[in-house]
Amino acid sequence: MGIDVTEPKPTLEPSLFDGHPRMRAIRSIIESIADTDTTVLIRGESGVGKDLVARAVHFASARGKGPFVKVNCAAIPQELLESELFGHEKGSFTGAHRRKPGQFEFANQGTIYLDEIGELPLALQAKLLHVLQDFQFSRVGGHAPIDVDARVIAATNRRLEEAMARGEFREDLYYRLNVVEIQVPPLRERREEIPALTAWFLNKFNAQYGRRKTLSPETLTLLAEHPWSGNIRELENMIRRMVVLADGERDFEAQAARFRPGRAAVAQPRQSVSESLREIARRGAREAERHALAEVLERVRWNRAEASRILKVSYKTLLNKIAECELTAPARRLS
Repeated sequence: MGIDVTEPKPTLEPSLFDGHPRMRAIRSIIESIADTDTTVLIRGESGVGKDLVARAVHFASARGKGPFVKVNCAAIPQELLESELFGHEKGSFTGAHRRKPGQFEFANQGTIYLDEIGELPLALQAKLLHVLQDFQFSRVGGHAPIDVDARVIAATNRRLEEAMARGEFREDLYYRLNVVEIQVPPLRERREEIPALTAWFLNKFNAQYGRRKTLSPETLTLLAEHPWSGNIRELENMIRRMVVLADGERDFEAQAARFRPGRAAVAQPRQSVSESLREIARRGAREAERHALAEVLERVRWNRAEASRILKVSYKTLLNKIAECELTAPARRLS
């Protein structure tokens, strides 16, 4: 449902604030606002690590021992979003069989992180503005005011200024959220971080899938030169694919060859892009997951119990993934 509640401090990628001068500048901003409750607006392309910056702000503050509640405003249906944020009373609408607290209540004494804030409907933008002004709200179907003590961090990959000009985003909410703005640069502008991120993801997925995958020097060079339009998320998915697929490195080398200098003259005619970066990243993740699942199932001769053990997912989850990826077992030959 697009909601994540984090209690313990996570292990962050080692180079997040160490490699590039602009990332070190972000660390300085986080340190300077650590002892405040000011709202923060994090901006950047999809996949650049806005979530990690938000968590760093939270754990650097006095609220670091409190909850960190992430709400993806684009992943929750609009008709349910108000109830998810602010809760509802029993009988307030069809299906409301009991009182339900909202995510703002769960974030009390901590931080609520509103990802994809640009997708918030106008009606909810007005209610959020009142919450930011008074830190008080009422549940859907209720009238009793509820006080909340939570820091608000928002993030977006949209140009909110253009959304305001189109009447899609409230100007007063924009300025209320944008007290401190953090602009996260894309990965292609901070290539110094790629080797450390690669090593971190490689260790992570080797441990997760029980592998001992190493990367060739040629692959490491290509990783450092790749444009990474999907940023850190694309890099993560690519390393996962290299770990779980026997030919993952060769696939990446073939893909990277299209971006090498000197190939522009023989490149195919460029097609117009109609997908957002978020959609492209999601599609890439789905394709990588499908390839990994197919490779493991083929390796274990479609022994689903064995595949679920290797992939470290429940048997039910594996069956759901097989259905989602539209994979079918090969027909058994008759002797």
